[in-house]
Amino acid sequence: MYPDLSYLFHDIFGTQPDNWTSIFKTFGVMLVVSILFAALFFYLELKRKADEGLYKPSLVKTIEGLPATPWDIASNAIFGFILGFKFVYIFQHFADFQKDAADVLLSMKGNWLAGIAAAIFFGAARWRERKKQVLPKPKEIITQVYPHDRIGDLTIMAAVTGIIGAKVFAILEEPSGFFDDPIGTFFSGSGLAIYGGLIGGYLGVTWYMRKHNIPFWPTADAVAPALIISYGLGRIGCQLSGDGDWGIDAAAQPSWWFLPDWFWAYDYPHNVNKAGIPIEGCNWLHCTHLANPVYPTPLYEMIAALAIGAFLWSIRKRVKAPGIIFFTYLILNGFERFWIEKIRVNVTYKIAGFEPTQAEIIAVILFIIGVIGVIWRKKAYANTTA
Repeated sequence: MYPDLSYLFHDIFGTQPDNWTSIFKTFGVMLVVSILFAALFFYLELKRKADEGLYKPSLVKTIEGLPATPWDIASNAIFGFILGFKFVYIFQHFADFQKDAADVLLSMKGNWLAGIAAAIFFGAARWRERKKQVLPKPKEIITQVYPHDRIGDLTIMAAVTGIIGAKVFAILEEPSGFFDDPIGTFFSGSGLAIYGGLIGGYLGVTWYMRKHNIPFWPTADAVAPALIISYGLGRIGCQLSGDGDWGIDAAAQPSWWFLPDWFWAYDYPHNVNKAGIPIEGCNWLHCTHLANPVYPTPLYEMIAALAIGAFLWSIRKRVKAPGIIFFTYLILNGFERFWIEKIRVNVTYKIAGFEPTQAEIIAVILFIIGVIGVIWRKKAYANTTA
């Protein structure tokens, strides 16, 4: 396992683990990669739909030649302060940062002198930059903006609200840890519920779309393949880091199994959670492995998600009824997640004699919504083309 990049580089180059590259956590790196790929596929599909005439551009007015506003200067100064305040402190106390990055980043620990100096520098730089662009007579410019031109804002909105949603749902799944340490639990890098991320991202992006008058159904269809492909890439991070999203203890490997043994059962050595028992002779920071090998469910989900993504991407041009791609995504996503939960470690609830997990409940709801949605959108499309 590769809890951070230093362990990956150890396998590739033979360098010592737990060096300065350990600040780059494998799960976090893959989370960023998954967001970037989601943005890429989302952008390509939004642009294709714009080229087909499914979107009308909005007219955005900007004024060029104005000096920097107080907010321009203040926002840049705030950004500079945070950089100076935190990064100089991190450089001075790298061992503490390496041990617990979240504790350092989310605390009031920092270098005040460096923060103030950086704030002055960044604020002055912004003022100077805008001063060079001032015109004797500022001019108004009207620009046509399509949804794919807003991909940066859409991606940031989805990422921020998605992570908040994932955190909230993870806390609801296991509230005891949150009440013991509310700030530490909420701002820690671990504990993210994918369906919370999906719901949070949906709410954030939907709000943004309504604010900018972006049509819902073409955009929902455009984002569906991107979401599931991103999910599959994110699961690579779960598998490589060993973040606890693994399965239950694996049964005995059947005689017909033809794939590698670790595909059936894996003990996640050097996992980022430090779960399990010590690895004999290991003196690194991450030196544990599971006593009993488990099903590598992140690996299974990665394959399933990327297969679903490939399927949705392959049919996107042939499906004409708006909303069908999106609701098909809900069906396949719910189906995949419901069955993977049967062999996955998770918190269960007692409901009417059943003990489902949070993900199972949401998966069933999404599956039902997907089926109803496909029927609804097919009928609606048939009525408009009759």
